[in-house]
Amino acid sequence: MTKYLLSKTTFMRGVQCWKSLYLNRFHPDLRNEPTDEQQMRMETGQKVGKLAQALFPGGVEVDIRSYDNLQDAVSYTQRLIDEGTQIIYEAGFQCDEVLIFTDILVKETDGWTIYEVKSSTSLKKQYILDTAIQYYVASKSGLPIKDISLVYVNNQYVRTNEIDVCAMFTIESVLERVLEAQDFIEQTIPELKGVFKLDDIPSIDIGEYCHDPVDCDFTDYCWSHIPQDSVFALTGLRYSKKFQLYMSGIIQLDQIPDDYPLNDKQRLQVECDISKSVHIDRNSIQHFLSGIRSPRYFLDFETYAPTVPLYHNSRPYQQIPFQYSLHFKKSKQSELEHYEFLCMPQEDPRRELIARLLGDIGEEGDIIVYNKRFEIHILEELMRDFPEYEYELKGIIMRIRDLMLPFEKRYYYSPEMQGSYSIKAVLPVLVPGLDYSDLAIAGGSSAMYAFEQMLDETNESVIRETRRNLLEYCGRDTLAMVRVLEVLESL
Repeated sequence: MTKYLLSKTTFMRGVQCWKSLYLNRFHPDLRNEPTDEQQMRMETGQKVGKLAQALFPGGVEVDIRSYDNLQDAVSYTQRLIDEGTQIIYEAGFQCDEVLIFTDILVKETDGWTIYEVKSSTSLKKQYILDTAIQYYVASKSGLPIKDISLVYVNNQYVRTNEIDVCAMFTIESVLERVLEAQDFIEQTIPELKGVFKLDDIPSIDIGEYCHDPVDCDFTDYCWSHIPQDSVFALTGLRYSKKFQLYMSGIIQLDQIPDDYPLNDKQRLQVECDISKSVHIDRNSIQHFLSGIRSPRYFLDFETYAPTVPLYHNSRPYQQIPFQYSLHFKKSKQSELEHYEFLCMPQEDPRRELIARLLGDIGEEGDIIVYNKRFEIHILEELMRDFPEYEYELKGIIMRIRDLMLPFEKRYYYSPEMQGSYSIKAVLPVLVPGLDYSDLAIAGGSSAMYAFEQMLDETNESVIRETRRNLLEYCGRDTLAMVRVLEVLESL
């Protein structure tokens, strides 16, 4: 069997960008380091794919991890078909030097049906090409295909006790759209093969395709010429508008023409960047501060949003709060106190978290958060799932004050924030020397991934270290709010 040149994954990569395809083959060392979020997304896809096999139980799996030569997996697939196997997981096919593996292959009375499993909650446009290349290779290999369908997650499904896979997944035929894409597939395959014959990296500039339909993993290399104070850091400007500026030769903020249409926040960002000055609207800051009452609570949740719901009465991708940090000051002059909660992932943490939070938060004073939309959303979902606590949780919501507002509204802005008003951008500017760089876990996605890893971890020392890192990270978030508020008051 002739060695394959393209796989389903590299075909999709090449359709998005020839340069990415070339770099992937000849310069894989230039690839970005994968983030915890990307790693979690990949592992989630694998778990969902394995779970979806229960929709068609009793199949035989072609374990591609056990093959050094993937062509052997294709040969094994053909042997299973010849032997009359009715259901095959990860069936492999190769044709025209393109190799594909189907998630689930089911024998019907008048042909085969391919099922492609996605961890998404909707049918995205790129999935049509994904399934179209599978149809092309499998059918060209001689497989009579009756239908091809996408299997994706039903985010309205509510788990009760054991997972009901039939209720959790939606199955939708895409045969008609896949057939319409066959001419494109046939035309594109030789074009992508031709990329491998190029003498050097294709001369392709950055574009919206760097992140559409998926984030490319060579952006560190391809975007290395873009400075920090570029038009891409401009807050609130549509991505297409940013690329219009870039393509016209306007890369840095100080190159934007005075008559270019910008809103007030964007114009302020440009002016501060050009003058290298800090903007402080003291009157608006004072008005914001005058509405904050003591005692003061500084609250932050960390959440986990598993695709496959872990707990009774939870949904796919529901944000489950597993941790909080709460700093407390009875008055401006009082000593700072700290309370915290962190569960183990094996048990539903929500009821205990609610009870602990209500015990730690008094009935008076403001509850300060950073981005109240998130915290309020978490509390509203807790009210929905545990209605017996509705009155108390509603009381907490009524007391919430959003510390993000002065930065979102640009009452305070520094060029060092690079257009962002996240706590991680604001903190080192207002409180030099205090940031997240010393922490093992330094972001929400990393915290989510670390919590997920504890699900299957058995080493007690690893679990203790992970818990310590999670507590440090969440505690830093609320301490950051305390210090930022102090700086605002000092102004």
